[in-house]
Amino acid sequence: MIKLPLPKPEPDAKKFVDVITGKLIPERPPLIELFLDYEVVREISRNVLGRQWIEPEDDIESQKKYYLNSIEVYYKMGYDFYRITGATGYVFTGNTRQGTDTAMFSRGTRYWAEEKKGPISSWEDFEKYPWPDPKKFGFWYYDFISKNLPDGMGILVCPSSGFLEIPLDTLFGYENLCYLMYDQPDLVAEVFRRVGEIIYAYYEMIIGLPKLIGFFQGDDMGFKTGTLVPPEFLRTHVLPWHKKVAELAHKNGLLYLFHGCGNLEEIMSDLISDVKIDGRHSYEDEGNSVVDAKRKYGDKIAILGGIDVDKLARMDEMHLRKHVKKILDICMPGGRYCLGSGNTVTNYVPIKNYFAMVEEGLNYKI
Repeated sequence: MIKLPLPKPEPDAKKFVDVITGKLIPERPPLIELFLDYEVVREISRNVLGRQWIEPEDDIESQKKYYLNSIEVYYKMGYDFYRITGATGYVFTGNTRQGTDTAMFSRGTRYWAEEKKGPISSWEDFEKYPWPDPKKFGFWYYDFISKNLPDGMGILVCPSSGFLEIPLDTLFGYENLCYLMYDQPDLVAEVFRRVGEIIYAYYEMIIGLPKLIGFFQGDDMGFKTGTLVPPEFLRTHVLPWHKKVAELAHKNGLLYLFHGCGNLEEIMSDLISDVKIDGRHSYEDEGNSVVDAKRKYGDKIAILGGIDVDKLARMDEMHLRKHVKKILDICMPGGRYCLGSGNTVTNYVPIKNYFAMVEEGLNYKI
């Protein structure tokens, strides 16, 4: 039986890509996560791998040591890729709400998006807003990671939250956007256009990075029973940007993986047939289950992750292992499935449960 951490991992980014695209049906599933919470990476690095943990500060040397530790965690946990986010100078500033983080591996303070009103409500706000300048983006750590990635591992990239999330969560605020959609549609359209151009510029600049295998863009668009804004609004202001980035990826032989929370049934045909995503990530058992997704769309796109975070956090290990095995038995036939959490491995997920999920995947055979 394979146990974690892996003493001699054998990452294979090409095989990962072939599974996503349906060229290969594997005996066991590749692993995937949008990310492991920072605190989870720190816990594994320090207390499982026994590495000297260095907190990343403003200086480049501490950041390099952090990335080396982080890479080692993903490598020893059996992933075929490392996902890089952000870029120096790439920041959309907005309002947040704060509260005490009571998680198992607490970060002290937890932040939520401000739902009522963000920094933009008028054209004057738009003009004053400190928009990120693509000409000033810095990618030093992309090159550093690429050069220090273990043989066989690939890179997935994503600059930030998505084409809907940044306007909704950061710039307008959800409630404010709902009013402005009708009161100032020209302002709304221009903000979405500006955000889209900035995100797209990042992707254009990252083409050619050694070991790059694809883009893995997040953009939460739904909740338990539907989309956060009307589907037609998404088709006008959001999905065209995803399509443009997907076309850029495919033109350069790269994957376009999409992370989108919630029930997106009303736009799944758009994501598959028009945007042409290669795979979708983010599922929860209530209203958006990975089992339903596999049955409906498993012959069209890759189904990614799907172990409900609530179960991952609260089930005892024995029952969790049985649950993971059940999901694998349903989702593995036909291929185009990768195992992972339904969203992310949060800092309130017990490490033993996370390990149990991954071990079930590593030991699985069709």
